[in-house]
Amino acid sequence: MTAVRPPVLPEGRYGRSSDERADRKLKIVGSVLGVGLLALVGWFGYDYVAGQSVSGEVIKFKRVSATEVEVHLEVRKDRDANGTCTLRSRAEDGSEVGIKDVRFEGSETRIDRVVTIRTRASGTSAELVACTPDGG
Repeated sequence: MTAVRPPVLPEGRYGRSSDERADRKLKIVGSVLGVGLLALVGWFGYDYVAGQSVSGEVIKFKRVSATEVEVHLEVRKDRDANGTCTLRSRAEDGSEVGIKDVRFEGSETRIDRVVTIRTRASGTSAELVACTPDGG
């Protein structure tokens, strides 16, 4: 018994098969979509990093007493930006025991400030919640 095989066509006589044309179109469409997606992700990333006119960082913190935590805060901002950074302190069990909004103004682009957060219980940590520019 012999197996049925598809006919073998002469090379170059009938052009590309429909499968080869479909593969080529899929490769082109996939490449265009991939480049477009990469450009979109790059644009969102750049806009997120460059679009922030205010950012902050907790350099260190120290528990001063059972009702106070001292925080060294560094804020980087645009020359004309003003805004607020929110700091919070948590107890050992994770509950929030103190919160403070720190206002910054002026033309400095880098501000180092030591801030004291008053707590209602013993604070064991301090963290920066957010820094937001005015109107943002």
